[in-house]
Amino acid sequence: LILRMSRFAIVHVYFPGHNTLIMKELGNMERWAGRVGVVTGTSSGIGASIAEELVKKGLNVVGIARRVERVEQLAKSLKSEKGKLYALKCDVSKESEIIEAFHWIKKNLGGVDILVNNAAVAIQAPMINGQTEQWKAMLDTNVIGLSICTREALKIMKENGVDDGHIIHINSIAGHRLPPSNRSVMYHATKNAVTVLAEGLRRELIKNNSKIKITSVSPGLVETELPPKEYLETMPILAPKDIADGVLYVLGTPPHVQVHELTIKPVGEII
Repeated sequence: LILRMSRFAIVHVYFPGHNTLIMKELGNMERWAGRVGVVTGTSSGIGASIAEELVKKGLNVVGIARRVERVEQLAKSLKSEKGKLYALKCDVSKESEIIEAFHWIKKNLGGVDILVNNAAVAIQAPMINGQTEQWKAMLDTNVIGLSICTREALKIMKENGVDDGHIIHINSIAGHRLPPSNRSVMYHATKNAVTVLAEGLRRELIKNNSKIKITSVSPGLVETELPPKEYLETMPILAPKDIADGVLYVLGTPPHVQVHELTIKPVGEII
């Protein structure tokens, strides 16, 4: 009987005359040790937390961000860990910078085994009077940039004969429904696109007889730089590490198991 799930499962085991609690770690990350993970949007929040946890598990992680100095500081704090964090400056809304970044990754680290598409832009830009530039900023990063990063990672995986790679899109509950606040329809539209892109990629991979996995991770409200401040002060929230733990879970599943959609909400969230 599993009583609770987080990074660990507490399993109640019954034997005649015994009543024992066993703490068992979920998932197996050992097979990823020494391999290469790429995480976009690692300057803060969810991306930084995911990069940190992967480094602790022994991966060589490339942290992609515009504010690369923040990633460099994180890398210094992780020097004593099993893996290593490489800071790489890149704006994922610009195709030329993405292509250059993945070229650097292949040249210097040999390839890529895991891609976490975390970079995102959220702007309150209504359909009635929002600015075109604001809409484009969200679409270019959340949809087009994500797609280009995915394509370039898959290209390198194919060239290297990697057939057990994993693509993870950090989506949102906004990618599955339109919340009552309705403050940025375009942002929610971009996250709905991520949901479709994840399922479409899954079907394409199957058609190509590939064992590479695709997972959409959809958090509720997380304490990051994206949500309006009043949301964080009045609503139940998750910590970035909660999402990082979810990523470790899906990466630790056996080769035949694919967690296609993982929704993570704080207790008490009403949406």
